[in-house]
Amino acid sequence: MAATLCYPSQFLRGCRRWAAAAVLCLAAATGGARAQNVAAFVNGEPITQLDIDARSKLIELSSQTHKAPSRQEVLDELINEKLEIREAKHWGIEATSDDLDQAFTSMAQRLHMTTDQLTQTLTKNGVTPQTFRARQRAQIVWPSLVRGRYSSSLEINDKDILPELLNKKTEEDKSNYDYTLRPVLFMVPPGSQRQAFEDRKREAEGLRSRFQGCDQSLSFARGLPSVVVRDQIVRSSADIPPEQRKELDSVPVGQLTAPEITKLGVEMYAICTKDAAKTDNSPEKRQAREALFSQKFEQLSKKYLQQLRHEALIEYPPQGSAPQGNPPPARPQARR
Repeated sequence: MAATLCYPSQFLRGCRRWAAAAVLCLAAATGGARAQNVAAFVNGEPITQLDIDARSKLIELSSQTHKAPSRQEVLDELINEKLEIREAKHWGIEATSDDLDQAFTSMAQRLHMTTDQLTQTLTKNGVTPQTFRARQRAQIVWPSLVRGRYSSSLEINDKDILPELLNKKTEEDKSNYDYTLRPVLFMVPPGSQRQAFEDRKREAEGLRSRFQGCDQSLSFARGLPSVVVRDQIVRSSADIPPEQRKELDSVPVGQLTAPEITKLGVEMYAICTKDAAKTDNSPEKRQAREALFSQKFEQLSKKYLQQLRHEALIEYPPQGSAPQGNPPPARPQARR
């Protein structure tokens, strides 16, 4: 009997088509309700109508509008997740039971619930914890895979975010500074009356009026009764609330801020230096960096997923939810 030669690509294509036909035949052979329950096969893995119904309830419950998604939207999400999980597994990335438990616990904490309360809420609305965990599995592994495979493309440089910063920059936000501060505390004994704090505040104002710089006046302040000069601290204006930043900007270097009453007494800050920040880590810059990273990540993730869908074998059984017309032709999956 003569042997038939078959090139690898032809062999792979034939095998994939044979597998698809076998899966569809198996679904048909099961007959009745079970066969009709299969909405799609993704590389031979079934997605059932029960999967779609459960995911639809979860999406409706977790969305802000509580609006039910369309059936096709849910089916596309489930197809994408199977491709994402399979691809991540190929690269050695999998979600462990601990990862899924932690995701469930984090969700409960964000909703100010215990895990038992979240389970009861889901169950009451027709959603099982298993449905939640199935969705979380892809949300755990897919971002890690994209970041790992496209790490160099996701790097954000200062020149990348400069245009966005220039568009958003205001006059008061043009510069970012590092302040070197020395706290000066006029101590008040615990349990003292309000008048004691007011008296110490007047003393603090007196020191402030004749303060002549950190080098000269801090030594003098240490000699005053019940006055403590604490170790210097360095604060970035990017990490200071706007109101406090305005106050620091309004006080010249070498002077004291206005006295404030605290639990320990009356406190002021000597501004010893005010230097341009060596690294600009302002809130505006962080926000611009995060926005640009999210944009790049979304583009790469979408492109990656489109490639996986193009290579995958996605079949819709006749009794399932195939779009109008014939099912998409089978495509051989690229060999890795």
